[in-house]
Amino acid sequence: MKPREVFLRALHREAVPRAATGSATSVVTVDLMHETGIFFPEAHLDAEKMARLAAAGHTVIGFDNVMPLFSVCHDAAALGCEINWGQIDVMPTCGKAPYAIDDEIIVPEDLLKRPTARVALDALELLDKWYGDDVAIVGKVFGPWTLGYHMFGVEEFLINTLLKPDAIKRAMATLKEATILFGKAQVEAGADALCIADHATRETCSPNAYREFLFEIHQEIAERLPCPLILHICGDTSDRIPDVAKTGIACFHFDSKVPSATARVLAGDRLSLMGGTSNLGIIQHGSPEEIEREVLAKVADHVDIIGPECAVPLNAPYENLKVLAAEAKRHTFAASELSDP
Repeated sequence: MKPREVFLRALHREAVPRAATGSATSVVTVDLMHETGIFFPEAHLDAEKMARLAAAGHTVIGFDNVMPLFSVCHDAAALGCEINWGQIDVMPTCGKAPYAIDDEIIVPEDLLKRPTARVALDALELLDKWYGDDVAIVGKVFGPWTLGYHMFGVEEFLINTLLKPDAIKRAMATLKEATILFGKAQVEAGADALCIADHATRETCSPNAYREFLFEIHQEIAERLPCPLILHICGDTSDRIPDVAKTGIACFHFDSKVPSATARVLAGDRLSLMGGTSNLGIIQHGSPEEIEREVLAKVADHVDIIGPECAVPLNAPYENLKVLAAEAKRHTFAASELSDP
């Protein structure tokens, strides 16, 4: 079974011959850039460099998927944010927020033609051309909660979930259309699945706020995007995983702050799980023996796709990701064995 099929079957909690491995967030490190000869910030803005660096997630590291959008800024840039594109060891950051809370957000008619949207679509087309039959191609879009941070500023956005909740809901109703528009375009460009990154962490979004502002939007996004979705939320999300399981989203990319056995129970039988491996303790500083034990634990806890919890630190050694992928692939299952507990 090719890596693409292993990944996509695991995404749907279907039978697989071995453990699947991969990530819906960036696996680029400084030493991986040196290995490929392709570097930030150019790889954020040049489609071929973006695609070739993303491809290293499979060709060098050995994951079953590739994902070319390394930063959190491409959607925001297309919506009008000023961006500092960083440097080889610094990720891009969004600058001054372009809107005040009572402003009407405008999704540009030419959103998909804007350079930062176009570069992602062109990179996905290249990856589909090069690897589409063999490797799962995952795109990435940001949900309206995260886009709200970029459009208004984090403090302004969060305080107005309390002071002006109707204004927040109006803004998110508009921003979800940008998420869906960019997501559909990525599927048309070759993405087999999409990561929806929406940073509704416990520290910034209570369980009640998730249900009030995001649950129905995540349901709608899952209904309107024509591919399986992988929701990524950082932090301890144990208080909202059961809600995520009811949205129709296929997979939850979870943080190591949630023990994988706990995540499996909370996710239930339908929602697949990806990640959960600590970036600091395992990916950045783990020994081969610790990585082997980590993989054994994840397999035992029925994590469907083994990989890092979030975007990998730029100063981590990519060799640890390579060991993680190799160890995961060593775990084979009987043909009749399902991945669910």
